[in-house]
Amino acid sequence: MWKKTVSTAGFACCLSFAATAADLPEVDLERAAQISAGRCSLCHGADGESASALYPRLAGQHHQYIARQLADFQSGRRKSDTMASMAEGLTPEEMLALGVFFESKPTKPRQARDAELAGVGRFVFHRGNEESGVPACASCHGERGLGTDQLPRLAGQVPKYIESQLKSFGQRERTNDNAVMHSIASKLTELEIKAVSLYVSTLD
Repeated sequence: MWKKTVSTAGFACCLSFAATAADLPEVDLERAAQISAGRCSLCHGADGESASALYPRLAGQHHQYIARQLADFQSGRRKSDTMASMAEGLTPEEMLALGVFFESKPTKPRQARDAELAGVGRFVFHRGNEESGVPACASCHGERGLGTDQLPRLAGQVPKYIESQLKSFGQRERTNDNAVMHSIASKLTELEIKAVSLYVSTLD
């Protein structure tokens, strides 16, 4: 039987976003920690902090979103040979447990190395680009980039990873998520992609 371990004081105090232990479903966090140590930590870090600019930060990400992505990797709906092998054999309960495990991890904003570029990203994120028809990212992902249970948290994400995903959406190489992203990303310039990716990494 899956057991709830989200009520401990140690778990509750490490939450640095809106979700609380009461908001999260009952899962076996011990099992999730075992799976993470064996499959996830090498690339995503022990606490969901990416070990490389190539891999996304999982800390603070919505548990529903993580579980859905794992299911899509497992089914092949989202393409990745590496992640397909990592998701192989996971049960829906284990995917959900991993989601809760990573959502529970604390997050922190990143420092922008290029303030001017981040300023461009801030403009596009909050206001879009009327000339090219790009809507404000905040209209779906929220003013702070925290996302929803259906849309990913962007705040604090690895900039290079955001860049790669926006390009994949624009080139229609990523097909498992909201089709709206294909039309939006295809209208973004290289500069806008880099700017938005940098800006959202500074949010928390």
